This record gives sequence, structure tokens and C-alpha cells, in this order.
Amino acid sequence: MFEIGLSELMMVGLVALVVIGPEKLPAVARHAGFWLGKSRRTIAAVKAEMQRELQAEELRRQWAAGELQSALDDGRAAAMEIDAAMDALAESAAGRDAPTPSS
Repeated sequence: MFEIGLSELMMVGLVALVVIGPEKLPAVARHAGFWLGKSRRTIAAVKAEMQRELQAEELRRQWAAGELQSALDDGRAAAMEIDAAMDALAESAAGRDAPTPSS
């Protein structure tokens, strides 16, 4: 992301050691790490929220175009066919269970 090499990182560490001092450097590094982690989590949360909003907007656009409505209608038609087949199967099973008249 930042394309920082080992030499640049060592230079930053050396400058921080000189400017901050060896006593406060661990606390400052811990504090900087905390804020870096917090900013990364915040950025990840914002990205996730943007992705959810974009997906919701795409669904709204598809709904308005009728794409989702036709898929929903197809699903309802398939469910009705399954219900009719189940009813026919139940009727045929009920007919087999009935006693046959003996002659």
C-alpha cells in the first residue's frame, strides 16, 4: 500500500529514536499502533457499508427494471406446480389406502 522498504522503515525508526528518546519510544509506538489499527478497522467498516449500500441500490434498480419481479413470479409458478403435484400424489395415495370391495 505505502511501498515502504526495510531501509525506509529503519530510517523512520532511527529518527523516532533520536527525536522521542528511548524511554518514550515504546509507549509512542504502542499508541501509534493503536491508532493505526483503529483507522484500519474504521476504513474497513466504511468500505463494508458502502458495499452494502451499492448492493441495495443494485437490487432496487433490478426491482424497478422488473428483473426481480419476473424471477419472483417464476418462483411462485414453480411453487404452485409443486403444490398441485403434491395434491395429486396425496389423492392417489388416499385412493390406494381405501379398501377394495370384494366380490
